Order: sequence, then structure tokens, then C-alpha cells
Amino acid sequence: MSEPILQTRGLKRSFRQGEAVIHVLRGVDLDVQPGEIVALLGPSGSGKSTLLQAVGLLEGGFEGSIRIAGKEASQLPSGGRTEVRRDSLGFVYQFHHLLPDFNAIENVVLPQMIRGAERAAADTRAEQLLTALGLGDRLTHRPNQLSGGEQQRVAVARALANRPALVLADEPTGNLDEATSDRVFDEFLKLVRTEGSAALVATHNERLAARMDRIVRLHDGHLE
Repeated sequence: MSEPILQTRGLKRSFRQGEAVIHVLRGVDLDVQPGEIVALLGPSGSGKSTLLQAVGLLEGGFEGSIRIAGKEASQLPSGGRTEVRRDSLGFVYQFHHLLPDFNAIENVVLPQMIRGAERAAADTRAEQLLTALGLGDRLTHRPNQLSGGEQQRVAVARALANRPALVLADEPTGNLDEATSDRVFDEFLKLVRTEGSAALVATHNERLAARMDRIVRLHDGHLE
């Protein structure tokens, strides 16, 4: 078997509330293989978002090892963590967080240009992704001109724009109605598989989780 695209060992995270210490992650060991789509299940408050923040290198205060694309990332300085996020990771959140003053294609072009892509190549890549998600006729619409499902499709395209090895998704359709959620999630899965990325998807929806390659459950700070 090839080296995992994501590997954590002994991952811990605690928070202090007054005199109390809340242990959210108590030593999480997780492997995600290249191209594998893994559902991270757990009730609200179980620490799913905390785990994604850890492996996404979005904040400090964690103990343990995080390897991403073969690189030990947990102890990198700020610049190194930014480089790993830019080059190896894509993010999709429950809320789309699109830039309101930019249209759909520009929202997908910007992360590519930050990474150093030429504008013409970035435009082509953005148009291909958005068209694959059914937004070929909405490329020049700003977020406030798009429905909730369309906005989340743009967010998915943005996450995949730089061909990340690993996509981290936190309740990616949790803000949508059930019918729209199903459609967007179908398109998300299809595009991730087409692009060859791996994905770790946090959800509390058993029905959506069953459509992924594997399910892991977070309970009492450990994975089951």
C-alpha cells in the first residue's frame, strides 16, 4: 500500500475553561490513503471540526504527529504551514465564504494566482471546474446572484482549483435543504473522484456518510 496522504498519530487537543480542562481529542490515529474519501462521523460537539482544524494546520495548540503528503507538518513554522495548505490542501466549509465582490470564476481563479498560476491557465481551470459542477452559464455571477446550492458549488470548485492531494470538508452541505444537499454532494463526490484527490469529510449525516469509501467515528476524543 502506498504512503497515506494524511497520517495522524497521537493527536491531542485540550481547551481550558476557567479552572476546567476540556479534552477534545485524546490521541487520534488516522490514515487516509491517496484517492480515498473518508467520512468523519460524530454528533455536534464531538470534535470533528477541531480535528479538521488540526489536520488543516489552521491553528496551533495540538500535540502529536500530522503528516501530509509525506511531510511532517505539525511542527512547521507559520510559513511552512501556509505552504502545505496552499500546495496540498483544499477546504470546503458549511458556509461558502466566497468573496462577495468577485464573480464565480474569479473566486476560483484567485487561489490559483496566489499559488503562481498564469491568469489564462487559471481562467481555463476555473471554467472547467465550474462547468463540471453545472455552472457553465453562471460564471460571471457574483455570490449574491447565486442560490445557496450554486454558491456551495463555487466553493467546491475553489477547493479543488489547485489540485490538492487532500480535501477537508466540514459539513459541506449542512446549510442546504435536503434535495439541494443531495445534488451538491453527488457533484462533490464525482468531482473529487475525477480529480483524484483524497477527502476527509466531517458530517453527522449517516446517509451521506454511507456513500463514501469508509466511515470513521469520533467518540470521546478517539476514533472508532
